[in-house]
Amino acid sequence: MSKSANLPDAIKQTAKAPPLFSLWEALALLVGMVFAFFGSQLLGIYIAGKLLLPSTKSQTAADLFYFASGDGTIVSSSIVFSGVFLSALIAPIIRLKGAQVSDYLALKSFSLKVAIGSFGLLLLFMIGSQALTYWLDKSPSLFVDPLYASVSSVWLLIIAMVVIAPIYEELLFRGIIWSALKEQFAIKFDKRGLSKAEGLAQSEAHGALMASLITSLVFAIMHLQYGLYEISTIVVLAFIFCYARYKSGSLLLPIALHICNNGLAMWQYLAQAA
Repeated sequence: MSKSANLPDAIKQTAKAPPLFSLWEALALLVGMVFAFFGSQLLGIYIAGKLLLPSTKSQTAADLFYFASGDGTIVSSSIVFSGVFLSALIAPIIRLKGAQVSDYLALKSFSLKVAIGSFGLLLLFMIGSQALTYWLDKSPSLFVDPLYASVSSVWLLIIAMVVIAPIYEELLFRGIIWSALKEQFAIKFDKRGLSKAEGLAQSEAHGALMASLITSLVFAIMHLQYGLYEISTIVVLAFIFCYARYKSGSLLLPIALHICNNGLAMWQYLAQAA
């Protein structure tokens, strides 16, 4: 039996197809999606603010953003808007390049063994970060206080932050951006001295590692509501999501991990706020 027969299906399928995006397209995609991420949130806040804020608080754009950014109902509505907008943006981009959305984003089932290992890794991270947070006397959820106090329904906040945000953030960072970058770094890997099977495996691993490093750093830096300590922990968390994406060959697993992480964080916050 050849070594290539032992490769995971995700690696063999990826190796057969050329990169969907060119190098410059991948870089443009990274920058464009970052702008789309922030732009959709700002647009969502502006629209929700116009609809929900009293006219006395939204006379100018500056007034609107000042009052709306701390309103739980408006921020939650903007998260839902961003989720719909970005999901609707990603799919046509992939289709225009001639690929199937479900295939390119790896929206498929995953191994139970890999899932158990990934959730175990997430649990270890949660325990370690909680211990470090307590030791350093940090309060990473302070930004939620004004949102929780002003939201019209706590369930709106929960759905937005625990379900909607993880889904569209994973579609963006461990989905289209991660896939585009992985392809670029995989084809640049030097395979000399390796068999075809070893070359394929090493290329995929190298591409996944580089894509994971870049997307994890960008993902963490974009969480501007946090301080330096919190951003550093988000880098580690994002890398866990990337690891799950690579090992499982499925985007659904990091989505599940992200929802679980946000859900436990929200549960802890609500338990303390009660």
